[in-house]
Amino acid sequence: MTRVLVLQGPNLNLLGTREPEIYGHDTLESIHAGLAARAAQLGVDIAFFQSNHEGALIDRLHERDFDVVILNAAGYTHTSVALRDALLAVHRPFWEVHLSDPWARDEFRRVNFLHDIATATIAGHGARGYTEALEQIAARFGGRA
Repeated sequence: MTRVLVLQGPNLNLLGTREPEIYGHDTLESIHAGLAARAAQLGVDIAFFQSNHEGALIDRLHERDFDVVILNAAGYTHTSVALRDALLAVHRPFWEVHLSDPWARDEFRRVNFLHDIATATIAGHGARGYTEALEQIAARFGGRA
């Protein structure tokens, strides 16, 4: 069974109340519940981790108890060489997901330390982007063994 880690960066714990005009009204819990249900249908094992701390995200990657990552690095997308290095070090493919389209927003958000090493990037699709990533992963790596 393919093991997927959904790794969520800073401030995503505030989804649903944080700038809903940009990020939508879905909470992180509702996004995770929907993903868990879809993963069960696809025969994919899924785990979730969110932190506002860069080192905690890196430590979680270092556990290497997953086959592929769905990553919303949030603000760390634009700043974290350390997160990029960790993703390269663990040798696991990852799908980069952004609720909004960073390239259509502030100029500083167009800097992306992860895009060129991601297997795929899904941006601007709201919460649906996570499901799209999961479905792409299941299609590529399979679900039930």
